[in-house]
Amino acid sequence: MTYAAQEKYVLAEPPFRRACELDPKEPEACYYWGRTLFSISRFEEALQAYKLDRKPWRGKTLLGMALAHEALNHDGEADRIYREAIDAGEQQASLDYRKFQRKRAAPGEPSPEITFEARDLPVTVRNGATGKKQLIETMIAGTAVLDFDHDGWPDIYICNGAGNPNALLRNNHDGTFTDVAAKAGVEARGYSMGVAAADFDNDGYVDLFVTGVHSSHLFHNRGNGTFEELEFPQDGKWAVSAAWFDYDNDGMLDLLVIHYVDWDAAKEPYCGTSAYRQYCHPREYPPLANSLYRNLGGGKFREVSKESGIGGYTGKGMGVALGDYDGDGLLDIMVANDSMPNFLFHNRGDGTFQEVGLAAGVALNENGVAVSSMGVEFRDFDNDGREDLFVTALSNEMFTLFRNSGTGAFVDVTAPSGLARASLPWTGWSNVMADFNNDGWKDLFAANGHVMDNAELSSGRASKQPNLLLTNGRRSFAGRTMGSPAPHRGLAWGDFDRDGRIDLVVTRLNQPAQILWNRTLNSGNWIAFELTGVKSNRDAIGAWIEVETADGKQWDRVSGWSGYGCSSSRTMHFGMGSAPVANRVAVHWPSGKVTQLENVAGKRTLQIREPD
Repeated sequence: MTYAAQEKYVLAEPPFRRACELDPKEPEACYYWGRTLFSISRFEEALQAYKLDRKPWRGKTLLGMALAHEALNHDGEADRIYREAIDAGEQQASLDYRKFQRKRAAPGEPSPEITFEARDLPVTVRNGATGKKQLIETMIAGTAVLDFDHDGWPDIYICNGAGNPNALLRNNHDGTFTDVAAKAGVEARGYSMGVAAADFDNDGYVDLFVTGVHSSHLFHNRGNGTFEELEFPQDGKWAVSAAWFDYDNDGMLDLLVIHYVDWDAAKEPYCGTSAYRQYCHPREYPPLANSLYRNLGGGKFREVSKESGIGGYTGKGMGVALGDYDGDGLLDIMVANDSMPNFLFHNRGDGTFQEVGLAAGVALNENGVAVSSMGVEFRDFDNDGREDLFVTALSNEMFTLFRNSGTGAFVDVTAPSGLARASLPWTGWSNVMADFNNDGWKDLFAANGHVMDNAELSSGRASKQPNLLLTNGRRSFAGRTMGSPAPHRGLAWGDFDRDGRIDLVVTRLNQPAQILWNRTLNSGNWIAFELTGVKSNRDAIGAWIEVETADGKQWDRVSGWSGYGCSSSRTMHFGMGSAPVANRVAVHWPSGKVTQLENVAGKRTLQIREPD
């Protein structure tokens, strides 16, 4: 019971099993053995343990059996036993049964429309694992999509660990890529985590901020294919993700850095059993506050974490995304925290932020639980003009989908949307919300892989997992796994062959990174935009774009962040379905100016400059 209270279920399982074997009539032993087996995803064994509980079975034992049947997709048995648990007077069973019914009502069959072809890239992410299970080994590696050489073709930056060089893959325009990191001066050997790409000095060339365990790197693009590393305030904290945005609207991009935990290799605790070691749960490490740096110009930054309010909250940050959730014209910040309540920092417009995650309904899931949030996307999935949140998490926790209600708060729609059923088995890291079949509705994609590289020793889940595609059916999503199982981590999007279909780049631990080429047949029409700010920051990060076709309206925001430790393309892509023309396009610039266009033909990328 002590181990279970500490959520050390791997250690709790053997004594619970022994207690059940010694005295099956003991009213708690077999029940808690079953519950522990369920917690480590050994569902068939959990059912057998519950059946050893004394008869007649109590309501909570029946509920445990129903949950196990549900996890195994035994819908008929789960439905029957849920009702038996309710009849036995188990109050929690009524709540769980309603959730089960909502999940069953969501679509179960995936759409066959979207297809990808995986091809290896010439870089392998190395985590330097030695068997000591140091936490940093399981946490890499982010990737960024950027056009560093300004040739109109998206290139790729990939982080690496354990002293291995990061990679800068130049797009060769023929489906292949060449690593030019050494020549460009952006190898950043050390232990890198994530990367944020944007033009922070408004010179027309995209720069890089690379986060790391012990130190981070700011690389300024010289415009000739090479970068110079600039001095940047180092705080020694483990940085995972970062996001470029103009929080004070002065036309220069500021930098938000997301920190994870206070980690020291010399103090790494031992976790697992006497027979094998595993990575420790985040509860073993103290949380950290995040940092905000104001761009002073000339390559200089000043930390404003404390005065902005960002530095007043400690968490275990992983992913970060920004959006204007309350429609006041100011960018707000969502931080996905690992096993702690998520943060939503509301932008007051005076240089300060107020943390409102709990009040806005995004700190916890609908069960009131702080899950192991990792990747986060802040985009409009239902085309109502309000930005929603898609958050990945661990196996058994389910990825969360928060729908923006338009009242300053969000509603957890994970179950009715189809995400609950589709995501339950998987551990998701970075994620993307984008329109892969150009039907005008954004789909979801998650890069999956268990935290534990030896998960099979302690649970019923596999360490290597396939990725998950969730096709948007307008009212709900249909999920299906994609590709070969692997320890996937980073994920970002870009149209690498410029064919009007969004492709993906994904990293894998100790395996080559991959391009997932979008090979969807009969995809719809499309239109894309590359914005140049004048009064606003040159990248137009934060600009809000509205596209109206004969089929309706849709919206998206130019961003300098993506998923978990990643940065996707700054070219904004909209699917148009069967419509050949966008009847109206409106660009709302961060400065407050608006550009409007009418009758814009599709199947092309438009360059739009902010009016003077």
